[in-house]
Amino acid sequence: MMKQNVIFGIDVSSKSSTVCVVMDRIKQGATFTITNDSFGYQKLYDHLNQYLITPLVVLEATGVYSLSLQAFLEDYHIKYLRLNPLKAKKLMDNNLRHNKTDKVDAYRLALIQFNAPQRLQKPQSREYHELQNASRYYEELTKAVVVNKNQLHRNLQSTFPQIERILSNPTGTIYWDIVSMFPHAKSVLNLNETQVMQKLLSLHGIGHQRAQTLTATLYRYARQAYPYDRQDGITVRAIERNISNLISLNDERTQVIDYMEKLAKKVNARALTMYLSIPGIALTTAVRLIAELGDLRRFDTSAQIDAFVGIDPGRYQSGEKDSHLGITKHGNHIARKILYHSITQMESVKAVQPCHITDYYDKKKQSSHSRGYKKIAIASMHKLIRTLFALITHNQLYDYNIATKNQRL
Repeated sequence: MMKQNVIFGIDVSSKSSTVCVVMDRIKQGATFTITNDSFGYQKLYDHLNQYLITPLVVLEATGVYSLSLQAFLEDYHIKYLRLNPLKAKKLMDNNLRHNKTDKVDAYRLALIQFNAPQRLQKPQSREYHELQNASRYYEELTKAVVVNKNQLHRNLQSTFPQIERILSNPTGTIYWDIVSMFPHAKSVLNLNETQVMQKLLSLHGIGHQRAQTLTATLYRYARQAYPYDRQDGITVRAIERNISNLISLNDERTQVIDYMEKLAKKVNARALTMYLSIPGIALTTAVRLIAELGDLRRFDTSAQIDAFVGIDPGRYQSGEKDSHLGITKHGNHIARKILYHSITQMESVKAVQPCHITDYYDKKKQSSHSRGYKKIAIASMHKLIRTLFALITHNQLYDYNIATKNQRL
């Protein structure tokens, strides 16, 4: 049962918000507009204080635009319901919404809590928000790394493409340092072997024997190359910029993970330890799962976490037709991506770190009735979420023997 019968529906835009007050499904007075700043929130606060019954605020999570309002509501201990935009749209459309205006949306948002009451969640500490900010920043840095790697690859094709074979894995600080020293085939051929070797020996992690091997390989590749661009051309400068960016981005990502680890230990050190106990989940994945999933104790069931992430199954029902669709994808897409990669990481270590989730994944993959690896991976993500939730709920570290006996996981 819904305790509040006074609802403030707020449709949030970039600079202002439209507010509609509804009491027992009846609109109270005219819809009004507030600015998304301290003056506008004071106006809202005055309206909230006009009612003897503590009102409930219902709003959509409109990205960065709703954060300021959310901060105000939390600072003044005002209860609020923040809805995912896709879910809010679905709930409003179920009421046969025909018009799309800010005033109508504010009213429809308020009606949601009367027609389809939603569970209120206790606001998480601001540290969780900071963790998520750090996770999103890490995601931006990772995308920038990919962009610069692709640019570096393209640029090397016209100066010294063979150097990409100098190491088995053409990435990382040692590789970038080597390319920075020899961005063009002539930057090798214009030096004698002793000079090339001395340059290589100056790099951290390269000993005398390895430097000799690399020197011989560099000369072989340099003689093989037939560059299009000149050694003093702009492409070499672009290569040097790519490498400078990659080293800087990589260092920044390391610092962000260190920062997230400190925050994670501050908000819930035990949860971090539990996540790290799961085979295949290392520090970066663990802190990002905490950042994106938040405090799992605020959920009642693992199914609610599925919905939060967006891997709950969709459903189509019309007349006599009732069919299940693919996952809704209505939730946190970053969390969904991290969970998906977690399954891959678990698979890579299963030989030395067994896990009931990889057992399930492999069994389904080997089955002749399997319906594709992606569906199996999503089913495995369901299991991972149930496992995380069970560990948090029971305050336990992961134990393979216990997990294999518990069919629910």
